[in-house]
Amino acid sequence: MYELKTLQNLDEYFTNLSERREKGVYFYRISQYNDTIKNFLTQYYEAARLSGVIIEGKLQNPDEKNLEYYSEMMGMSFQMSVGFISNSLKKWLPRMDEIQRTNISNAFYDTLSGMRQEGKNDNMLKNAYIKFMCWMYYRFERIAHQLGNNQLPKILYDGEISYYELKMFSVLQAAGCDILLLECRGDENYRKVDAESKYSKLYSVSGGMAFPEGYGISSIRKEMEMQMKLSRLYGTLPHLSNCTNAWVQGRIFDDILTSTQTRGEDPRFFYNCFFRMSGVEDKLTYVNDLYQFQLKLEENKRQFVIIEQTMEPPTMNEISAIHRGNYPDIEHMLMDLCRNIQYAANIELQRLMIKSFLDVMLEENKTEANNVNKLMNKAVYLLCWLKRYQSKLFNNWKMPEIGCFIYLGGCKNKNEALFLKFLSKLPVDVLILVPNLNIQCVLQDQFLFEKEYSNSLALDKFPTQTSDIQMGTAAYHAERELDQLMYQDSGMYREYQYSKAVAVTLRTMYEEIAILWDQELKYRPNFSTVGDVVNMPVIFAKVSGVKDNDTSAYWQGIKSLLTPDTLLFKNQPIYNPNTENRIKLHATEFFRNGKVQKNKIKEHPTYQFGFLREEVQDYILDKLQLLIDQKTIKGTFENGMEYTIISIILNLNMDIIRIIQKFDYTKKNPKLVVINTTESMMSLEDSIIVAFLNLIGFDLLFFIPTGYQNIEKYFSGKLMEEHQIGTYMYDLVVPNHMVVGSVETRRSWRDKIFKRGG
Repeated sequence: MYELKTLQNLDEYFTNLSERREKGVYFYRISQYNDTIKNFLTQYYEAARLSGVIIEGKLQNPDEKNLEYYSEMMGMSFQMSVGFISNSLKKWLPRMDEIQRTNISNAFYDTLSGMRQEGKNDNMLKNAYIKFMCWMYYRFERIAHQLGNNQLPKILYDGEISYYELKMFSVLQAAGCDILLLECRGDENYRKVDAESKYSKLYSVSGGMAFPEGYGISSIRKEMEMQMKLSRLYGTLPHLSNCTNAWVQGRIFDDILTSTQTRGEDPRFFYNCFFRMSGVEDKLTYVNDLYQFQLKLEENKRQFVIIEQTMEPPTMNEISAIHRGNYPDIEHMLMDLCRNIQYAANIELQRLMIKSFLDVMLEENKTEANNVNKLMNKAVYLLCWLKRYQSKLFNNWKMPEIGCFIYLGGCKNKNEALFLKFLSKLPVDVLILVPNLNIQCVLQDQFLFEKEYSNSLALDKFPTQTSDIQMGTAAYHAERELDQLMYQDSGMYREYQYSKAVAVTLRTMYEEIAILWDQELKYRPNFSTVGDVVNMPVIFAKVSGVKDNDTSAYWQGIKSLLTPDTLLFKNQPIYNPNTENRIKLHATEFFRNGKVQKNKIKEHPTYQFGFLREEVQDYILDKLQLLIDQKTIKGTFENGMEYTIISIILNLNMDIIRIIQKFDYTKKNPKLVVINTTESMMSLEDSIIVAFLNLIGFDLLFFIPTGYQNIEKYFSGKLMEEHQIGTYMYDLVVPNHMVVGSVETRRSWRDKIFKRGG
C-alpha cells in the first residue's frame, strides 16, 4: 500500500510516481486562496477531469436501485477478512489487476478495523462496507484499474467532507491515488472529523486569503470553458507584446521622443507610452513646448495624429462600412466583428489589432453584463475610429516603429476612453493633454502614467503652425488666475460666464411672485450651477380672479411688475398671424430622424439669427429640440406639428431674439406678462412661443380675471401653477396707463420700437 507523503511544492502533484522524491501519494487540503492556488486548481481540475474523479458537493449515499443491484450481484453477506473482500472485488470490479485488488482489500480491511476500534459494531461495519463497495462501483470504477499506476489518478473534492467520505478517501489513498480537498469555507468542518489531521495534510498558503464568494469547482469549470472559447476567439496570437511605460523616465515629452531603437532590446516586445498630463508646468512656455514637440515628431519622421477637444463620432457612412449582424452571444459577435480588422501589409500588426480589440472588449463586457447590443455599439465605434486613423498611425508599419496619438482636451465619454485603451496596446504612444484643470478626462486605466501640475491653462487648439501660437504674458495669466479665484464656486459670476442653462419652474405662493419677480436668478431658491450648466428657477404662473373685487389694487399690482425688460400683451396676440414666414416652406428640411438639423439651419438663406453669438444660436436651437422632445404642444409628432413648432420659433419677433441675446443666465431674467380680460383663446402660435420662452428662462405671468381656460388649450399637460386670488370678473378694461417701465417711464416696449409716445 502507498504511504502519505509531504509536498515541497504543489507542482509535485503532477509528477509521475517513479519521479517522486519519495514513493508515495499526496492527500492535501487547501483552505486559502491566492493567484498561485488559482492557477494550481485549474491545472489540477484538468488532471482530475482527464484521469480521475471530480466530486462537487457530496458523495451521495447508495439509493434503493444501487443497493438492489449490489444485492443481486454480490448478496448481502459480509466477512471481516481480506480474503472475502478480495474475492468480492474480483467479481464486483473485474478490471482491477491482482496488485490493485490486493491493495484495495488491505486498505478496506485496515479502515474497517480502525472503525471497529472506534466503537463501530459488526452491523455498522457491514453497512459501511456495502456503502464503500457501491461508491467504488458507481463513483470510482473509472479509476479503480489505474490505482498505483506510474501516472496516479487524481480526486478533486469540493465540499464539507463527512466521516464516511473521509474513510473512503483513505482507502483510495492507500491503494495509490492522489487526493485534493478544496475547502472554500475554511478548514473548521474538516477538523470535526479529523482533529489531528491524521488522514490528510493542510497546505500552507503564503499570503493566502479567504476564497472569493461563489468560488468552487463550478467556477473553475466555467473559467476553463471560457478559456476554451477565448482560444477559439483569438485564433493565432501575435508574437509581439506591448511593454507600456515600464521603461520610461517620467519626462513625458522626452520619453515620447526617445528613439524606439533605444527604448528596449527584447525582440518579444514593442515599447510604447501611455501618458496623461493634467495642467501645465509653465503657462508662458507650454504652447511653444507643444509646437516644438510636434516639430520634433515630424523631424523624426514619426507617424502621428492630433485630436483637439473631441473625437468626432463615426459618420453614417463609417458605421455602414462595418460588417455586422445579429448575434446570440458575445463570443459570436466579437468573432464576427474581428473580420473588420484588416492590415494585409503586415499580418503581425493585424493580429496585434485583433488581440487588443478583443482584450478591451472582453474587459468592457464585465461592466455591460453580457449585453450584446450595448457592447456591439461600443465595438462599432472603436472599429470606425480604427479605420479612420489606421493609415495615419501605421502607414507601411514595421518593427520597431511606434506611432503617436495626441488628444488635446481629454476623453469626454467612455467610447473615447475605450478607443485610447485599445491604442495603448498597439505600437502607438498615446498622449492625453488636459491643460485646463476645469476639464475632466473620464479615462481610467491601471497602465496609464499620469503627471499633474497645479497651473491651469485654457487651450482649445494644438499649435501645429506658427500662426497658431498665441502666448499670454505673465500679466494676462495672472488676470486669468484672479478671474478663476473670483468666479469659481464663489457665488460671484462674471458677465456671460455660462453658455448653457436649464429652466426649473418654481412652485410658489401668489404673494411670493412679487418678492421673487425682480430678483436676480442667483438669489432665488433652487438656483445652482453644475459644471458648465446653470439651473435657473423661473416663474410660470396663471393668476385667476380679482382679489376682494378691488380692480384698482388689481391693476396697480400688475403695473408694479412691469420692469423695463418685461414684454406686455394686453388682449392681443404675441405672434402676428399676418407675419411673413419664409421658414415654413423649409421646415421639413430642418428636422430629420427626430433631430433638429442645426448645421443645415445655420447654413440656410432663410435663417435669421446668424448675427447672434454662436453660443446663443446653439442655446436657441437646443431649446427648440427640447420643446419638441418633451411633446409640450399637443399633437407633436402627429400631423407635422413639429414642423409648425420649428417654423414659429425660427421666425420669432426680432425684439424677443434681442432679449434672448442679452440674457445673462445668472442675473435678472426677461419677463412676459399677458393680460386677457376677454373670452379669446390663446392661439397655437402663441402657445408654442410661451412654452419655448419658459425653456429659455423667461418669467411668464398670465392675468386672467375671468378665470377662463383660455391659455391651456394647446398644452399637453399642466405647465404652469394657477393661483386663484379672488372673484372672477368680466368685461374689465385694461387701463391705458398700463405700460412697461417705472412711473417716470410710461412708454411700452412697442412704443419704444416704433418711436411713438405713451
